[in-house]
Amino acid sequence: MPRVNAIVLVLPGGKVRNSRPLRPWHLAAVRMRPFTAALRAVPGLDVTQVSYSQRGWNGDGSTVRADALAILQQRLALYPGTPVVLVGHSMGGRVAAHCASHPAVRGVVALAPWWPQDEGALLGEGQRVHVLHGTADGWTDPAASRRETLRASTAGVEASWHPVEGAGHFMLRDASRWHDWTVERVQEIAALPR
Repeated sequence: MPRVNAIVLVLPGGKVRNSRPLRPWHLAAVRMRPFTAALRAVPGLDVTQVSYSQRGWNGDGSTVRADALAILQQRLALYPGTPVVLVGHSMGGRVAAHCASHPAVRGVVALAPWWPQDEGALLGEGQRVHVLHGTADGWTDPAASRRETLRASTAGVEASWHPVEGAGHFMLRDASRWHDWTVERVQEIAALPR
């Protein structure tokens, strides 16, 4: 069995409210497949793309957070003591921030995250968070993700926010940049050679 140096959970986006399950053919799941494939090509990473039991955040996000944490626990049962990196797009970025308090989580890579309030305060000292956000995003607010990234940096988190000029929410403009940047940040957080 190959050595696993880090566990990576890929967290797709979703809706503000929707109680139906996330299906593999939903665009939020489909859009994250290239990220999952690129990360799986990196030696030493155990990569799982999460499928939520509900497509929506639905109030306090407890259901989608529980879905992510259940997968995290399953992977840790297979690879105890292994550091975890969370990669989330849109609502998945919010799920990642809210799951970052798990002691195994070393950092978060957030792609156009939906961070409406106080998500930066959820990241802890010694963790890393890297955010990539399109400046033309009309679905999630780049100014809010930048504000929350700055908030995290004042709490001892190694935090960086990077704009993609003119890019929208779905990471289609210059898609390879989004994929490559994500792989590099995950390798950095996991302390893997690049």
